[in-house]
Amino acid sequence: MALLTELGAFALAIGFSPLHIVLLLLLLLGPDPLRRGSLFVLGWIITAATVLLLLLTLGHGLLLTMDKGDSHRTGLDLLAAGALLALGLKELLASRQERGELPGWAARLDGFCAMALAPLLGISALLEVASPDDLFLFAKSAGSLLAAHLGRAQELLLALLFGIISAVLLLVPLLALVLLGQQRVLPVLQAGKQWLLGRGDLLVGLMGIALAVYLGSQGIAGLRLG
Repeated sequence: MALLTELGAFALAIGFSPLHIVLLLLLLLGPDPLRRGSLFVLGWIITAATVLLLLLTLGHGLLLTMDKGDSHRTGLDLLAAGALLALGLKELLASRQERGELPGWAARLDGFCAMALAPLLGISALLEVASPDDLFLFAKSAGSLLAAHLGRAQELLLALLFGIISAVLLLVPLLALVLLGQQRVLPVLQAGKQWLLGRGDLLVGLMGIALAVYLGSQGIAGLRLG
């Protein structure tokens, strides 16, 4: 249960990407919303699960145990804490400077939405793993699985579950569209888009700092054990 809770928290943190969520909302507000939105979310799930499996394979190849207190796990915890703290402070400062204005990434959304679906999915996958903080969270998730000493079938199942959990914030508007129809959810999607554009940086910053505190405490505990 502790492993699932930790993996779920890291997956949700990775999944809270205002750029991707707003991009999905724009796809759902545009033409052919169900097909384009479904493929967008499926691409996110496949990317997250694949990255985690690749890191697990690398960890097994390097014989990393990631047991609590060893140098690999402690070092990763402290590095991830530092990266997330830097991200959190950066996003909080950006949110203060851009108060009342659209964030910088918002200007790219119309260009993304105008793309054909294949390149759009490719760019989305790259952006999903491009930031150092997300890579640290993927690595930390892989480390937690390595520390559990599970079989390969269990690791595969948990990697797929990880991908699905990381897409929860994308699945909610997509399922609302399927169940209620585009016209009924149109005002909600529009309001959600504007809300995220106005507060996305602030929420990302707060989440980054919270995760930094948690991982920092884990790293300090590992130093004491080591």
